[in-house]
Amino acid sequence: MFEVVLAVVRRDLKLAWRRQADIGAALFFFVIVASLFPLGVGPEPDLLRKLSPGVLWVGALLSTLLTLPRLFADDFRDGSLEQLMLAPQPLGLVVLGKVIAHWLVAGLPLALVAPVLGLQFDLPGDALAVLTLSIALGTPALSGIGAIGAALTLGLRGGAVLLSLLILPLYVPVLIFGAGAVDATLTGLGPEAHLSLLAALTVAGLCFAPFAAAAGLRIAVD
Repeated sequence: MFEVVLAVVRRDLKLAWRRQADIGAALFFFVIVASLFPLGVGPEPDLLRKLSPGVLWVGALLSTLLTLPRLFADDFRDGSLEQLMLAPQPLGLVVLGKVIAHWLVAGLPLALVAPVLGLQFDLPGDALAVLTLSIALGTPALSGIGAIGAALTLGLRGGAVLLSLLILPLYVPVLIFGAGAVDATLTGLGPEAHLSLLAALTVAGLCFAPFAAAAGLRIAVD
C-alpha cells in the first residue's frame, strides 16, 4: 500500500524539480509578504512582535494557496490523471502521495525560511522555534485540505479564484492554532495546547482529505 504512496511522491518530486521556478515563486512571495509588513508598520519592536504570528502565518497560508491550482492540473492536462484513476490502487493513496510531495516542495521550505523572517519581527529564540514547528506541523494540513479544493475546481474556468473561495474558510482553524502557538509563547502561556490541536488537524487532514479529494477528482473528470 505504501509503495504506491512512495512511488507517487518520487514521481511528483522529480516533476517538481523540473519546475523549480514555481517553487521559488511561492517561497519568494512568502518572503516578500513577511518583509513588507515591517516596512509598513514601522520599526517599533513591541508592535512587530505582536503582529508577527498572524503576518507570518497568513503569508505561509497564501504561499501554499498559490501552488495548489497545479496540484492536479498538469496530470489532468496530459492525461496521466486518468491513467492513475484507472490503476488498481486506491485513488486516495495516489492523492495522499501527491499531498505529501506538495508539502515537501511547498510547505517544508516555508518552515525552513520562517525563522529568518521571524528575526525581522524581533522574535526571541523560543518563539522562532515554535514558529518553525507550527508551520512544519500546520502546512501538511493546508496541503491536505487544499487538495480537496484543487480536485473540485479541476478544469473549471476561473478555478483558481473559486479554489480560494472554497478553501480559505477551511484554513481558519489551522491559522488560529498556528498563530496562536507563537502568540502563546510570546505571552508566556506555553504553545503545547495549540501545537497539539495543530497536529490533530494535520493527522485528520492527511487521513481523510486525500479520500475526499479523490471523490472530487472522480466528479471533475467524469
